[in-house]
Amino acid sequence: MGRAVVLVVQDDVWSAELEEVLVRVGHRFGRVDLRWRMRAYVQGLIGPVGRKNSWQLAEHAGHRTPAGLQHLLSRACWNPDEVRDDLQEYVAEKLGDPAGVLIIDDTGFLKKGTVSAGVQRQYSGTAGRTENCQIGAIAQAPDDAWERHSYGNGAKGPRVYDWAAAQLPAIDDFDGDQPTHQRWVLARRSLARPDEIAYYLAYAPNGTAVAELVRIAGTRWAIEEAFQAAKNECGLDQYEVRRYPGWYRHITLAMLAHTFLAAMASAAAEKGAAETVPALLHRSLWQKSGDSWQLTVPR
Repeated sequence: MGRAVVLVVQDDVWSAELEEVLVRVGHRFGRVDLRWRMRAYVQGLIGPVGRKNSWQLAEHAGHRTPAGLQHLLSRACWNPDEVRDDLQEYVAEKLGDPAGVLIIDDTGFLKKGTVSAGVQRQYSGTAGRTENCQIGAIAQAPDDAWERHSYGNGAKGPRVYDWAAAQLPAIDDFDGDQPTHQRWVLARRSLARPDEIAYYLAYAPNGTAVAELVRIAGTRWAIEEAFQAAKNECGLDQYEVRRYPGWYRHITLAMLAHTFLAAMASAAAEKGAAETVPALLHRSLWQKSGDSWQLTVPR
């Protein structure tokens, strides 16, 4: 692999792709003023704004006050579910891969107050401790259910754990009479600390082997990179709203901004690979530098 450089894209290419994204979701905002505010909000999220809350985004957009952007998140009439659906189509179109894996995970947003949506004392993976937790109990698998597998190589070699897998019942309303996929629950047990067990839910084509499920489970780290990049680059966690609707709207627009950056990075990487490197190892375009993550393109 050659050295990595910060992503550089021609202004016209960047502007054209951003315009396509904004037009794609623009019809979800029924009024012209809302469409302009949405544009200002997304452009601020991907722009050089120190902290991406309504005040600083408004200043970046040239607004005298943040009232318009705050209204966009709190009381304006638009449905973030519809924008989410448009975003899903954009992801499939720009980043889709027949061998792609959908990873669902949680991420923490540390808050000092107690009145924001969903705030309570609970374990946060982001902080690595209990911060403000619901505790779930899951039955232990019997001894003969465990198999030893590696789910990929880490910095110190193969990551070997004991694994237990169980198929879950089909759901008639979703799976029909002849399901093509199966639901699984996986348990991963540490060899050195067998009381430490992590759990996964999986949905895979019929006939998928446990070893393949384990391999796929090993790709989970990619979503952690995506969360951290969205927080650093697009202000995913820099909202200043109290109620769930405002929070959900900010998260939706921040993920729209992040997906745009990911699509631009993917396109630039493909172009660079085609022009200069016949074959590249698959690795994330987000690389950690110190306490932050940077969007990079292999050269």
